[in-house]
Amino acid sequence: MAQLKAISPCSSLNLSVHVPKSDLMLCNDNVSFSKKSALFQELGARNSELQGDAVVSNKGNGLRVHCNKGIQAVLSHDKATEVFEATKTKGLRGKLNKVVLAYSGGLDTSVIVPWLRENYGCEVVCFTADVGQGVGELEGLEQKAKASGACQLVVKDLQEEFVRDFIFPCMRAGAIYERKYLLGTSMARPVIAKAMVDVAKEVGADAVAHGCTGKGNDQVRFELTFFALNPELNVVAPWREWDITGREDAIEYAKKHNVPVPVTKKSIYSRDRNLWHLSHEGDILEDPANEPKEDMYMMSTSPEAAPDKPEYVEIGIVSGLPVSVNGVKLSPASLLSKLNEIGGKHGIGRIDMVENRLVGMKSRGVYETPGGTILFTAVRELESLTLDRETMQVKDSLALKYAELVYAGRWFDPLRESMDAFMEKITEKTNGSVRLKLYKGSVSVASRTSPNSLYREDISSFESGQIYDQADAAGFIRLYGLPMRVRAMLEKGI
Repeated sequence: MAQLKAISPCSSLNLSVHVPKSDLMLCNDNVSFSKKSALFQELGARNSELQGDAVVSNKGNGLRVHCNKGIQAVLSHDKATEVFEATKTKGLRGKLNKVVLAYSGGLDTSVIVPWLRENYGCEVVCFTADVGQGVGELEGLEQKAKASGACQLVVKDLQEEFVRDFIFPCMRAGAIYERKYLLGTSMARPVIAKAMVDVAKEVGADAVAHGCTGKGNDQVRFELTFFALNPELNVVAPWREWDITGREDAIEYAKKHNVPVPVTKKSIYSRDRNLWHLSHEGDILEDPANEPKEDMYMMSTSPEAAPDKPEYVEIGIVSGLPVSVNGVKLSPASLLSKLNEIGGKHGIGRIDMVENRLVGMKSRGVYETPGGTILFTAVRELESLTLDRETMQVKDSLALKYAELVYAGRWFDPLRESMDAFMEKITEKTNGSVRLKLYKGSVSVASRTSPNSLYREDISSFESGQIYDQADAAGFIRLYGLPMRVRAMLEKGI
C-alpha cells in the first residue's frame, strides 16, 4: 500500500488515503488513480475539513481535489486521464503549463478550451466574472467548461467592485465617448482582466487568454490590463492565431471536437450585458440605414409602450456619487439595479450610434443604459449648482480625454488615475439631491437642492440687491470687450 496525501496550503490539515500500489499512477504534479479503488468515498467524507482554495467535487465517475500549491488528487474516468496525459506534451504551437481563460460559455470561448489544449499542451482554467449579466448566463457554466475540456471553472461576483471602483469614477468624471456612449463594455473589461490576473496567481497559471477578435476594442482593453498588472504573464489570443475565420467555422470546429455550444448559425445579434448596459451589434445593425427592430431590446420598454403617467425619482448624491434612491440608501450595485428597473420601464437610455473603434474602423452599435442615463443626468444637474464656471469647463474638457482613455483600455494608466484624483477633489462639495421626471424615453430635471449650492436667489433675482449693482455691468462690458473694440478700431483705421 502507498500513502497519498492532499495538503491544504491554508491549514495544517492532511488528507491521508491508503491506495494499493497497483492502482497508483503519477503524472507530472497530478496524482491519478483508478475509480476501482473506492477511496473517493473517504475523500468525499472529509471534504468539509478542507480550507482556503481547496475544493472537492465529483466529476463523471470520479472525484477531484483542487488545492492551490498542494497536490491534486484525482479519481478520473478515462477521458480525464487523457486530459492529463495531453498536458504533458508540447502543443502544436508551443508549451504552456496552465492558462486562465476569460470564459462566457458561448461559442467562441467554448471552442477555445480544446484549441488551447491542442496547441499549447496546457491545462485550462476557465474564469467567469459576474458583472451583472444575469443569472441565466451563469447557469450550467461548470458543466459546459468541463465538457469542453477545462480542468476547473472559477466564478467571481464582481458587481459591487465593478460599480463602485469603475462605473462611479467614470460617472463622476462625466466620461462619455463621442457624445453618446456611456462606456458600458469599456468599463467592464478592466475589472474582469484584473480578476483574471488575480486568479492566475491563485492557481499558478503562466498565461491568460481571451476570446476577443482581432478587429475589436476588447482585445486591447484586456491586454493592456494584463500588461499593467502582471507583465510576466503570457497572453494568448486565439482569434489572432487560428484558422477559424468566423462563427460558422467555429461551430464546425465545436462539432468536430464534440464541444456543446448554445448557438446555431441562425444567431443574429452579438450582445454584451452587464449591470450598466446591454449592447447590440451585428445582423441588420451592420447597415447604418436600418432601423433597429423593437424585439431586439431587452432592458427597456419601447417609449411608445411606456406608461402614460410620468414617474418621479429622487437621487441622493454625496461627493459627486449617488448613494440613495427616493430616500433609501443602497449599495452601488443595488442602487444601479433599482434604477435599471425604473428606467427600463419608461424606455430610458436607448442609444443608437456609429462610433470610431480604437483599431481604426467605424462600427454601429445600439446600447440600452436605463439606470446609467438617469444617474448621469442627476449628477450633471447637481453640478450646475456646485461647480463654478471655470471648474466646470476644465472638468468637461478633461472628461473627453478621460472617456478616450477608458475606451482605449488604459484604465490603469497613471494619466487616468491622476485625472481621477482631480475629479474626486473638485466634486467633494457636490452634495445634495436631484428629482427627475421619467416619461416615455425622456429624463428631465424637476428639482435640485444642495447645501453647497453656489446659486443665490438674492443675487440672481431681477430685483435690485445690495451685492450686485447693475450699474457695475457697464464698466465690466467695456473692459471685457476691449480686445474686440481695439481690433475693430485697427481695421477701420481709427
